[in-house]
Amino acid sequence: VQHLAPDHKSILTDLIRRYTRMQVFEVEDGMMVRPNCTYIIPPNRDMAFLGGSLQLLEPTSPRGRRLPIDFFFRSLAQDQHDRAICVVLSGTGSDGTLGVRAIKSEGGMVMVQRPETTEYDGMPRSAIATGLVDFELAPAEMPAQLIAFAAHVFGKLPRLASEQMPQSENALKKIFVLLRAQTGHDFSQYKPSTINRRIERRMALHQIDTMEHYVKHAQQTPAEVDSLFRDLLIGVTNFFRDPLAFKALEQKVIPQLFAGKPVGDVIRVWSAGCATGEEAYSLAILLTEQQESARQGRKIQVFATDIDSQAIAAARAGIYPAGIAADISPERLARFFSAEGESGGYRVHKNIRDLLVFSEQDVIRDPPFSKLDLISCRNLLIYMGAELQKKLIPLFYYALNPGGSLLLGTSETVGDFGNLFAVQDRKLKLYRRKEILQGATRVGLGSFLPPLMALDAVLPRAAGKMTSRGKPSLREVTEQALLQQRVPAGALVNGHGDILYIHGRTGMYLEPAVGEVGVYNILKMAREGLR
Repeated sequence: VQHLAPDHKSILTDLIRRYTRMQVFEVEDGMMVRPNCTYIIPPNRDMAFLGGSLQLLEPTSPRGRRLPIDFFFRSLAQDQHDRAICVVLSGTGSDGTLGVRAIKSEGGMVMVQRPETTEYDGMPRSAIATGLVDFELAPAEMPAQLIAFAAHVFGKLPRLASEQMPQSENALKKIFVLLRAQTGHDFSQYKPSTINRRIERRMALHQIDTMEHYVKHAQQTPAEVDSLFRDLLIGVTNFFRDPLAFKALEQKVIPQLFAGKPVGDVIRVWSAGCATGEEAYSLAILLTEQQESARQGRKIQVFATDIDSQAIAAARAGIYPAGIAADISPERLARFFSAEGESGGYRVHKNIRDLLVFSEQDVIRDPPFSKLDLISCRNLLIYMGAELQKKLIPLFYYALNPGGSLLLGTSETVGDFGNLFAVQDRKLKLYRRKEILQGATRVGLGSFLPPLMALDAVLPRAAGKMTSRGKPSLREVTEQALLQQRVPAGALVNGHGDILYIHGRTGMYLEPAVGEVGVYNILKMAREGLR
């Protein structure tokens, strides 16, 4: 797939025939793909892969903004899933970058030409910057690696999850131990099918035949544990992904948020599992458009969190490849983005960027936000086991204001928690939080709250009378419980910013400062993005 002049006949087919004994074809619409053949895209066409055939379409983007490589890679990922392999060679710009993410998210393999061997290194460097590339090779090194990878992945029949051997199950537990020890995150309650696919992909990259051998490799290679961790986190994300869902937010949900808020109040939104930020920025754009339409002053605050520190860093930067033009209308692209130099990419405008707070967060382990009007958590629950799902849905209930909305992925539901949420749109998986139910707050907080009678062991002593035995009085226990459940995390500081007292779980906002032990200054301890 090349960038060809749309109004000139291509000679690329004839050129390539001189260098290979394979048959070389310029693609005709509907042509079926056969082994040991090379297919060249014709000028002025986008190309997609569907069920073994190549489909040609007229480009919809204007000249100069067409991205045929992204278009093809995305279709290949959607059709072939974990059997997709893409190779990015010399070229200018960033075409192919979004397609690389799509292929990797489906479990495919990504190979890129080593930049120092290229004539034009724009496309390879843009792909490498995603952190998703499996191999960086010179062209002469690629065939052998492709053959080895294909032989390992496709040369044997896949084993069903139900056929997993006991020793492999034990090896999987050891991998969970290594992941938890090195990254601090526990994947043992995620769906085994998802975990196994990602591990098998890593094994194929290294031509490792058994799970037990992979455990030894991971033990001896800490970088491999990090690579597996990154592979487990990859998800598909685009601006305004699933247009019908965003249209429902734009036309139904967000206008209601503004209508129900007094002028001067803050509209609070949480994008949980935000990856590289496209969805969070999309929400901020919709909120900004509604704010301008309503012509009444209401503040907007969007919290965007993810377990992946690298993804959060990319989201904070707010710089995206040229391929986002396929997902954003020209009007919004002009209003909310600016062109980013020679790369052909785009940068989110500062007025939108300032509405968001990006933070690294494990939604399973870290305390949630509270008093929210909208939560978007899409395509995260599908990777989790039933027990984790049962924990998260009540947590979202706790985090939302009564009447607040919850948007899930198209394959996700609130499950057995219909008593907590009313359905707003069943097809789009849009829910509305019901009024306060007795006991729901404690259910929602889950493991983030201690048992009521153990509060004196974990909370600072509040002023109040003590019983003769030195234990908290009923009044004190009640006051402590109310503080823990109803008052958000906070800190008392002096004029220099030194912390005098901490209330609640502040781990989402504060972390120990690097350097001298015993330094508790709120500015030094504030997490990245909050300073």
